[in-house]
Amino acid sequence: MSECIDPVLLEILRNQLESVAEEMGQVLIRSAYSPNIKERQDCSTALFDADGLMVAQAEHIPVHLGAMPQAVEAVRGRNPQSGDAFLLNDPFAGGTHLPDITIVSPVAPRGEILGYAVTRAHHADVGGMTPGSMPADSTEIYQEGVRLPGVRLRAAGKTNTDVLELLLANVRNSAERRADIQAQLAANDRAETRLGDLLDEHGEVRVLEAFDAVVAYSRTRIETEIESFPDGTYTAREVLEGDGVTEADIPIEARVTVDGPSITVDFEGTAPQVAGNMNAPLAVAKSAVYFVVRSVTDPSIPPNHGCYQPVTVTAPEGTVLNPRPPAAVVGGNVETSQRVMDAVFAAFAEAVPDRIPAQSQGTMNNVIIGTRDGEGFTYYETIGGGFGARSSKDGMDGVQVGMTNTLNTPIEALENEYPLRIDTYALRTDSGGVGTYRGGLGLVREITVLTDAVVSLLTERRRHAPRGMVGGEAGAKGENYIGNKSVSAKTTVDVPAGTTITICTPGGGGYGDPANRSQDARLEDNRDGKIVDPEATMTTRNSTTKETYDN
Repeated sequence: MSECIDPVLLEILRNQLESVAEEMGQVLIRSAYSPNIKERQDCSTALFDADGLMVAQAEHIPVHLGAMPQAVEAVRGRNPQSGDAFLLNDPFAGGTHLPDITIVSPVAPRGEILGYAVTRAHHADVGGMTPGSMPADSTEIYQEGVRLPGVRLRAAGKTNTDVLELLLANVRNSAERRADIQAQLAANDRAETRLGDLLDEHGEVRVLEAFDAVVAYSRTRIETEIESFPDGTYTAREVLEGDGVTEADIPIEARVTVDGPSITVDFEGTAPQVAGNMNAPLAVAKSAVYFVVRSVTDPSIPPNHGCYQPVTVTAPEGTVLNPRPPAAVVGGNVETSQRVMDAVFAAFAEAVPDRIPAQSQGTMNNVIIGTRDGEGFTYYETIGGGFGARSSKDGMDGVQVGMTNTLNTPIEALENEYPLRIDTYALRTDSGGVGTYRGGLGLVREITVLTDAVVSLLTERRRHAPRGMVGGEAGAKGENYIGNKSVSAKTTVDVPAGTTITICTPGGGGYGDPANRSQDARLEDNRDGKIVDPEATMTTRNSTTKETYDN
């Protein structure tokens, strides 16, 4: 902590800096045009200092935020000037996957660059071989959309219309893309305004001291937490269920070493990069590790770059967690990140078992539906599922877990915006793993497409169920159906109007011996229809879903 700032003033400035990031998020969400940003809030905002260290973030999307520093570092290498704004989505130059467009703006309220405002938002389409830019079967990044390696969208406050028009000519729903980019720019501009207000209130010297002090404070607290863990090396292995090209399992090996106040996570032994799109840039793997470290330490520690500094993450080049271009990566950001998280949690379970829950659903259940008409529609959704049971309480039902933190698209908004109909949206009966504490329930979402369309599904946990802990049983595996046909975890297919897509999401694993579940809890389960009989085999299809097919 800086000796120049007393603790009370530091706390005031920390909250004010975090409020800048939060207000950026509100501007973006309220100004955006696409339901994916304004309803699901699939976006993130943060404030960085002039050296590229994150000093404040809004509580948005973990996989976005942990990877943001690489985007800022990429822009800092492009000689940024006051009034500039850079567009970036290239996973090999600071991005995550192509639909996540990042805008990095130097913040210079008085002419000198003091830091950077950053917004990252998932755009419903950025071009590529299928509507929604998330094909299940892509084999190179060129098929996934237009790449932006950190180009100036604005220079000295003036928009580079050539860059904008080039981008919009290569995406579907160009009017929606234009509006969402403008919303991101507005959010970054708000950060500069609010930082200027802080300079007026506290003075530039004090604000810059606060940048350093909040990062140092978080680092000190994280290091104190890590020092309480037993030193040692802990390992775990997880697998991905195919890459969209083959169904073969793809191993991920995690080796976590705790050494005093530092943690090293090494992914040596992880599979070589794959032909399909489950490759994840190293920035995504880092983001998953940072999320786990934040989860197993004190959640009250202010989230900023100080939380990352004691953590080192490595993966051999050419592996699924550090691929070489032009590898396809669109599924790596959304699905591989979840499996990396599971592997690192499992490794930590050897060191701090009481802090680790049973496995949650472990997938984002990505559903992408759109038309091949360039100005038709593109719909994107991640669907919640079961949260793993904890050592002292049940898992939550039907929530987003792990590396995503989005909302759902309300049925009313979805049906108003798209030619889609929601036939079922319900908790999935008996999908939570039984235990002393039961796992959370998955969801069933049935969507009928009212026009000819292309459907892409990028999902996991369809073959390997989320595991329980300490004697708890596994949650139910997920299932995907197009019409009456069960389809694989990664699928892209053209469908005619009237086709129903059904996603049954996984449940969370249970925690502890089911025989030790209290009688009161069992009665409550029976009343809610959650677990009728802890000894019974869990059903794998919701009764409502089966009735629909039988009819």
